[in-house]
Parts: sequence; structure tokens; C-alpha cells
Amino acid sequence: MGDSALFRERLSDYQGRVHAMLDRALPPTSEPPLRLHEAMRYAVLGGGKRVRAILAVATGESLGAEAECMEPAACAVEFIHAYSLVHDDLPCMDDDDLRRGVPTCHRAFGEATALLVGDALQALAFETLAHAPVSDSGELVRVLARASGSRGMAGGQAIDLESVGRTLTLDQLENMHLHKTGALIRASVRLGALCAGARDPEILDRLDEYARCIGLAFQIRDDILDIEGDTEVLGKTQGADVALDKPTYPSVLGLDASRAHAHALHERASEQLAPLGRDADFLLALSEFIVDRKS
Repeated sequence: MGDSALFRERLSDYQGRVHAMLDRALPPTSEPPLRLHEAMRYAVLGGGKRVRAILAVATGESLGAEAECMEPAACAVEFIHAYSLVHDDLPCMDDDDLRRGVPTCHRAFGEATALLVGDALQALAFETLAHAPVSDSGELVRVLARASGSRGMAGGQAIDLESVGRTLTLDQLENMHLHKTGALIRASVRLGALCAGARDPEILDRLDEYARCIGLAFQIRDDILDIEGDTEVLGKTQGADVALDKPTYPSVLGLDASRAHAHALHERASEQLAPLGRDADFLLALSEFIVDRKS
């Protein structure tokens, strides 16, 4: 499917469906506290690729899940992702002024409100997921909680902050990104599979390895775009990681080796989907999209 018109059409359809799900799940701006709810919607609905939410839906669909089950999972992972971006942009973290082509949440609403936006979105994620119509919603909550906390995304962010100005080995760099970026991507795929009732250990392991590979490939591409991208196309400040002296794949491997590593991860991810056959065509194309994207 790759970059074909069919893939682009399906990707756009998924993005539209996810946007509608998020719009329904977020508090309306007419409900107090008005400014907080306005800022939450600003942070979530202001664009984005929706890769994590789409992974949850597409994985579930490839295994036969019902749409009403996947909606809470897709919204929950996107709320966690959006909260992490709001906090990541704060002056005490990466101190960014631009996200998705518009002022970051703290620039638009102030630091205190942005902090509360992150807090509220994290709580809303678990409230939403707890209502998933599955036999064991507690397992879904456990998967997302572990991926979000100190053993997952938050832990990866802590490692990232500690690594500024340091030279990391490739193993250390990948450990950081398996937590910071990869944990939530792996959770997205696992949630989609669980919503479909998947329990076959081989299928779950293959999907987890697929997600591990595309999570790392996603970060490699981010690091490359930080060097080669354009701020207007990226929707965020190009060169921010270099300016902050963060360890990146290009700084450890060089640009050409980083590209090769991303494509090798895509190939590894593709191999994991073989047992699903044509049902996994979109997941395969999404992996290819991740390693070749421009923003």
C-alpha cells in the first residue's frame, strides 16, 4: 500500500474518525471550568498525525474488534500522548514555543493552565479507558498505566533530561526511546489487540515486536527531521534537539546509518505481520509511512 493513494485515503479516513472520537470524549467548552476545557481541546484537537490512536484502531480492526470497543482505547492513548506533549513543551522541560504549527499550550494559555491540562488529560485517559466494553477493562488500564509511568514514557523522559550534553551508546539511546516514545506505541498496538480479544501468545508477541520496531523507527525519523526538516512543514521548531544538545540517532550513528537503521527496523516490523496476511496491509503501510514521513 505504501505511499499509494489508497493508503493516503485510508490514513485520512482514520484521522477523521479519531478526531471525531476525541471531540466526543473531551469536555465541551460550555462546561466549567471553561478555560481549562478550552485549553484541553486546544491541546488535543489542534492537528497531529494520530499515529498512536490509529494503531489502536487499525490493530483492533485487523483482528476483528468492534468499533465501540476500540474508541475508548484510541481516545485514551491520544489523551496520554497529548498530555505528554503539553508537559514536554513547558519551560522546565524542552521550552518550545511551537507545536503542530501553532503556539504551544503554555504560550496560548499560560504555564499554570498548561500544567493542569496535562493533569486533566491523564485522568481523562484512564476514565475513558475504564469504560471500554470488554470483559477485563482492568487489563487495558494496566497496559496503558505501565506504558505511561516511570517504567515507560515518563521514565524515558527522565532519562532524556538526564542525558542532555552527554554522549550515549546506541544501546543507551535505544533504551531511552523504547521508554520515551516506544512504550506508548507498543501500548497502542496491545490495546487494539486486547479489544479484539486476542490471546494467542505468538500473535501478541509478534504485534509487540512490530510495535517495538516502529516505535524506534518513529524516533529515528524524528531525529533526522530535526536536522533536515523545515519548521513550517514540521509544525514545531526545527533544530530544537540539536540546540538543546540532546543525544540523537544522527549524533550517535550519523545520518546515513540512522536512515539505514530505520529501514532495517521497518523490515523487521514487516516480518512480524506475516501471519495476519492481508488483514495487516494497513499496519504494514503505516510502518513504511513512519520511516519516510516529512513531518
